[in-house]
Amino acid sequence: MQQSMVDGMARESWPQELFDIFLQAGIRYFAYVPDAGNAEFMTHVQSHPDCHAVLLTTEEEGVAFCAGVDLVGQRGALVLQSSGVGNCGNILSLARAARSPILMVVTMRGEYGELNPWQYPAGQSAVAMLDAMGLISFRVAERDELRKAAAAAIAAAFMSGQGAALVLSQQFLGAKTL
Repeated sequence: MQQSMVDGMARESWPQELFDIFLQAGIRYFAYVPDAGNAEFMTHVQSHPDCHAVLLTTEEEGVAFCAGVDLVGQRGALVLQSSGVGNCGNILSLARAARSPILMVVTMRGEYGELNPWQYPAGQSAVAMLDAMGLISFRVAERDELRKAAAAAIAAAFMSGQGAALVLSQQFLGAKTL
């Protein structure tokens, strides 16, 4: 497991806290594309006996998966990196028209401390893409914002019937080192 560093401080506890928040909200299905930013979170999902992790080949499959989970009366979340948001445009428009409660957890790249230049274009356009598709973004830049932002995103998706994205900034996650 890779430890993320921000300003010399380890960020080890947020994945467990976010997982606990999701469990309390009844979210048991998680569609994901693997990424270093979501690896520890997904480890918690995969080790819980009541949760189901579904490995995707592409991010838009997760939107359809979450819509299907809702149709059977359950709650799901799509966990992906910011570069995958662009793959979801067409299917997000269908989810919006169907009023499917889509909840995304987006781990950002192309921001604070990014060392890989190819991550910038997708990272800089991810939130604009979410906005264009009618999803409400709840951004986390500091540790103390996680609980409130997660609760707001969950409420928007499952109580208000809106598409919502919990956007975990690279400042929050910590920039990857080469």
